[in-house]
Amino acid sequence: MTDAPTTPQRPWLDATLPVEERIDLLMAQMTLAEKVGQTHMVANIHPNDDAAEIASGRISSSLYASGATAGNERDAGVLVANIDAAQRHAVEGSRLGIPLLFGRDVIHGHRTVSPIPLGIAASFDADLAEQIGEVAAREAAVDGVAWTFTPMVDISEEPRWGRVAESLGETPVLSGRLAASIVRGFQGDDPGDPDRIAACAKHFAGYGLGAGGRDYDTVSVGENTLRNLHLRPFKAAVDAGVLSLMAAFNDVDGTPMHAHEHLLREVLKDEWGFDGVVVADWNGVGQIVFQGAAADQREAARLAIRAGVDLDMVSGAYLEHLEELVETGEVELALVDDAVRRVLRLKFRLGLFERPYAGRPGASNAPTPETREIALRAGQAAHVLVKNDGVLPLDASADAGSVLLTGGFVDDGDALLGTWVLDGRGEEVVTPADALRERLGDRLTVGDGRFSDVTLMQARAAETTVMLLGEHRSRSGEAQSVVDIGLPPGQLEVLRSVAAFGKPLVAVVYTGRPLDLSEVLDLADAVLVVWHPGTEAGNALASVLLGEVEPHGRLPMTFPLSAGHIPTSTHQRPTGRLIRADVDHKEGRYIDALTYPRLPFGLGLSYTSVDYGAPTVSAPTLPLDGSVTLSVTVTNTGERPCRETVQLYFRDPVAEVTRPLVELTDWALVDLAPGEAREVTFDVRADQAAYVGRDLTTRVDEGEIVLLTGPDAARLQPVSVTVTKKDS
Repeated sequence: MTDAPTTPQRPWLDATLPVEERIDLLMAQMTLAEKVGQTHMVANIHPNDDAAEIASGRISSSLYASGATAGNERDAGVLVANIDAAQRHAVEGSRLGIPLLFGRDVIHGHRTVSPIPLGIAASFDADLAEQIGEVAAREAAVDGVAWTFTPMVDISEEPRWGRVAESLGETPVLSGRLAASIVRGFQGDDPGDPDRIAACAKHFAGYGLGAGGRDYDTVSVGENTLRNLHLRPFKAAVDAGVLSLMAAFNDVDGTPMHAHEHLLREVLKDEWGFDGVVVADWNGVGQIVFQGAAADQREAARLAIRAGVDLDMVSGAYLEHLEELVETGEVELALVDDAVRRVLRLKFRLGLFERPYAGRPGASNAPTPETREIALRAGQAAHVLVKNDGVLPLDASADAGSVLLTGGFVDDGDALLGTWVLDGRGEEVVTPADALRERLGDRLTVGDGRFSDVTLMQARAAETTVMLLGEHRSRSGEAQSVVDIGLPPGQLEVLRSVAAFGKPLVAVVYTGRPLDLSEVLDLADAVLVVWHPGTEAGNALASVLLGEVEPHGRLPMTFPLSAGHIPTSTHQRPTGRLIRADVDHKEGRYIDALTYPRLPFGLGLSYTSVDYGAPTVSAPTLPLDGSVTLSVTVTNTGERPCRETVQLYFRDPVAEVTRPLVELTDWALVDLAPGEAREVTFDVRADQAAYVGRDLTTRVDEGEIVLLTGPDAARLQPVSVTVTKKDS
């Protein structure tokens, strides 16, 4: 397929010119109707049926791209366009030759699927997150995808909300750092590289605060909390160069985000200087009508373009009404021009004007040993060991006792892919049964768990039982909220019966959200929280169970005691009457239960033991424009190697507004040999304690800051420094 020709009549095709000059040249030739067309995104493009619309410039982009060549539609049944045929109408059949932009949800892998984002967050590994993004971009580009709608950086303390599966954890530092890495993985140094695609940080903003954990619901939050918590990972993505952001479905204190001029235009575009595309979520502009803030689509279009939504996803409101709104003076042409510039800027940055066609004869994006190796490492890092009474690792020797592997996930590859997977294939997943049969041979009995009486007979005969519990992938993700965060019906009953045999019992929990695991923790001898681990699910599990690798994942969200304890997280700020963990049973907030979570943020065990020394700082004072070094010695006191996630938190005892009791600010991944002691150091800057005050400006106060180190948010040792104006 040949690239688009450069002609004197189309000087914007001269790739030697700066992008902004090329945009100027192109926009000078565009009619208002053609400009409006660049703000209109459709779901699917049919090259034949939509040829006239494409050639007239009335379509800018498509949401469901896949299949660069004819006949390559997805097994999942998604109706996809023949990208190159459609692109030919735009490039060669239109007056201006503006290429189409094809996007697709490539959330945690394309063909090679890594763990769900919450599982990626469990790794605390920014380098690994970047590699996952790079693999996903390269595979998606083969199918003609130029743009994806990830990372999701919504902060939430609501495990009932199904979309926590897509999140990168509950803390802004973890979410922001991993989001920046994912953006770099997808976009690289040059998003115009044929193997890179544009990323999109979503959903701006406050989406994780939906009332009752209900998807799409209303949000009541002040701007101070938004800035101190929910906007921070978006700012990290913007600073990393993310090319697009998606507006959120929710309202914020009564203003739909698709009509929120202050947050979208004034904060994101003006204050932060974001020059990329703000894209609507699915029919987000049209939903302003449903939310009761606009009488009809015409008014919704006016509100959205004024607010700063550049690209209207599928509602058609811009296409139908923007031209007239400009002609009547109800919308300034400058607002439309700004939106169009941003859309064109994205297309130029992606190199679509130079390489509009996607076909790569002979190219394949099927999993390879190299991509599987990255997915395997990601799957292993998503395994969080939260209890172990000595039953793990399992004895791998040939003369060890028999093992029963049972539960609904033993050989269901598709269920292990997790939510928001459009192109991963269940038949390409290594299942737990596959991997453990290879390693244990005749020692292994595989039961699918469909009949509890059969499971009990098998468990009675086996020496050790490994039960695969948890949620099917369809129970998490968008529009999959729940009121009960316990295990799905029936699983606890079987677990209780198996536990009654008194034999070693391992519970492996596949999930898209924090669950109430109180009884699971009481019944099982060992408990692994694995999330949904993707293509290499079975190999990851087998390697951890048998001790081929050490478990080293950490919980990226707090696990509450029950649904009644929600919200429970590290977001909690001090109240007038504090609850101390050591007197929780006397002064708790409930008369029928304790208050503190069952599993704290950051928790994760290994097959060894690690001791933490008391932290020290290089100086008692921390200059506002300087730093101090915090040091802590960690010692592997056991007989196996480990990877320890050394976590650094802080607390600001006195501030202009209430601040979290503990807040993650940094961490280090440290590999320790048996018996090894290592001094871990953190460079601590005063601006790490910055916050937004009452006047909504960022500040760093003089005075005491408490720094805390430890293995998780509940086991921390403090040391104080005093922030001063200058070194003293």
